[in-house]
Amino acid sequence: MFEIRVIVRTVHIVAAAAWVGGSMLYLVAVLPALRSGGPAPGVSAQIAALFRRMVNICVGVLLLSGAYLTFDRLTSTALGWPYLVVLGLKIVAALAMFVLAIYLGQSNIRRLAKRTTRLSKAAPQLMLALGILVILLGALLNGLFEATIAPT
Repeated sequence: MFEIRVIVRTVHIVAAAAWVGGSMLYLVAVLPALRSGGPAPGVSAQIAALFRRMVNICVGVLLLSGAYLTFDRLTSTALGWPYLVVLGLKIVAALAMFVLAIYLGQSNIRRLAKRTTRLSKAAPQLMLALGILVILLGALLNGLFEATIAPT
C-alpha cells in the first residue's frame, strides 16, 4: 500500500508542477513572445490547443489523485481541525482553478477575451496565483500531517 501512495503522490505533484509551471512559462515567456513577434495565427492557435490539452490532462490527474490522497489521509489517522481547515481551503482553491481552466478553455470565451473583459484579462494571472496558493497549502498540509504522526 505504501508504494501506491508514493506513486499517486508523485503523479499528483508532477501534474500540479506541469500545470502551474506551464502557466508561469505561458504568461512570462510565450504570450509576450507571441505578442511582440506577431506570429501567424496558426502558431498561436496551435500553442493554445496544446497547452489546453495538457491542462485538461492535469485536471483529470489532479482530481483522481487528489481524491485518493484525501481519502487516504482522512482514513489513516486523527488529523485535527487545523489540517481539515487547510485541506478545505486547498480544495476550494483547486476547484476555483478548475473552473477558471474550463472558462478559459471555451472557444466562445476566447473570442470574447479579445474584447478584453476584466475577467478574461485577469483569469490567467488569477489561475497562476491560485496554483501557487494550492502548492503552498499542500506543503502546509504535509507539515501538519507530519506533526500529527511525529512521536512526542
